[in-house]
Amino acid sequence: MRCPFCGHAESQVKDSRPSEDGAAIRRRRLCPECGGRFTTFERVQLRELTIVKRSGRRTPFDRDKLARSVAIATRKRPVDPERVERMISAITRQLESMGETELPSSAIGELVMKHLKQLDDVAYVRYASVYRDFRETQDFAKFLGEEGLAEAVEDER
Repeated sequence: MRCPFCGHAESQVKDSRPSEDGAAIRRRRLCPECGGRFTTFERVQLRELTIVKRSGRRTPFDRDKLARSVAIATRKRPVDPERVERMISAITRQLESMGETELPSSAIGELVMKHLKQLDDVAYVRYASVYRDFRETQDFAKFLGEEGLAEAVEDER
């Protein structure tokens, strides 16, 4: 593992333990070159996943991209970051356990929406507005009516 401070190619593992969510290994490392200490998180990846976009383009699954989109939906919401991290880990595990190496992007979108609905109604609507490509206020009203969320979102005001 390369040192983030000096770029030295080798580092020593000083401590290794499961992360708090149990989905990764947390390692404390020491660089023998500069003496810098840093932490890495290593996750087990069951298989390489390829995401098939609506356009037919194929891209490798990127857990960080998933985390960024969820972070945008939950921004300024009273949601515990630890719960968000557990949700992202659960979605990733579900995708890996589907038994397919190529998955449609819609599979990810639907899983995220399912988990966000359980986590926070406003974050769910935010994510849905981008995922379902809402263009006008009627799109929001129709979606909120279908989901029975109009009262929940109104209560947030």
